[in-house]
Order: sequence, then C-alpha cells, then structure tokens
Amino acid sequence: MSQSTGARHFFKELAALIGATVVVSTSTGKSLTGKMRGYDPATLSVALGEARDKKGNLFHRIIITGHTILELVKTEDPFDLKGLAEQLETLFPPGEVRFLEDARVIVVLNKVRVTEQGVEGSGPLADRIRKVYTRFVEEQEAKTEGAT
Repeated sequence: MSQSTGARHFFKELAALIGATVVVSTSTGKSLTGKMRGYDPATLSVALGEARDKKGNLFHRIIITGHTILELVKTEDPFDLKGLAEQLETLFPPGEVRFLEDARVIVVLNKVRVTEQGVEGSGPLADRIRKVYTRFVEEQEAKTEGAT
C-alpha cells in the first residue's frame, strides 16, 4: 500500500526530530524531556534517551507507546540554515547556493547538500563547505553559551 503525500511529510517531520530534545506529554499525566532516539511508524511509539520526568528522575532509555502520547514538542531552537546559506552565498557565484526552506536543505553548485546534520558529499568542494559549516556551528554555540 502506498503512503499518501501527507503521511510521507508527517513521517519526514517525525524523522527530523531524531537526535533533538523533545518533551513528550502522555495521557497518563506524565511529561518526559529527552533526546528522541527513534520511533515506530506502525504504532507511533517513541524512544527517548537521557530522559527526565517532572520530578527530575533520569531514564537512560525509555519507550513511550504511541497510544499514550498526547503531544511531542521539540524544545531546541531550530538550526539557522538560512544564516548558513547567507554565509555560503558570500563564497560562491550568485545563484549557486540555493536554500530550500521547506526541505530544510542548502544545495551548493547542484552538487553538495547541507542539512542540520552536516554536509553530504566528498571532495574539495564538500571539504570547503564543511569548514564553513563547522565554523558556523561553533559561532552559534558560542552565542548560545554567551546568552546563558
């Protein structure tokens, strides 16, 4: 059976949360905050790592069954892909850096893709972009640390 376009987009959004800090609220009144490690598309159950409940109890790994989940919220600020695209635009000819906002991807010279997870590709061009990406991430982390 083929998935509808809406279902594909839904699961793409869910997959994008893997590795992010999320808060899961359940129908049993529990709320857990942790890193999303995975999900089961059949049951919509989620796996969290290093999760804490409201009382501060730590759970190294916890599986929350899908039928009890009321809400799943990403708590981290989104990665500033637009800002990274703007930096890359200063290094390449006009029109050679495209930021596809809906897909959350930057395409450079129609060869190298950049996402929140990093730079996809190899060779000198990808290495050059990877250096910019690494510097950008370090600058963003420094700003975040300076704000706290």
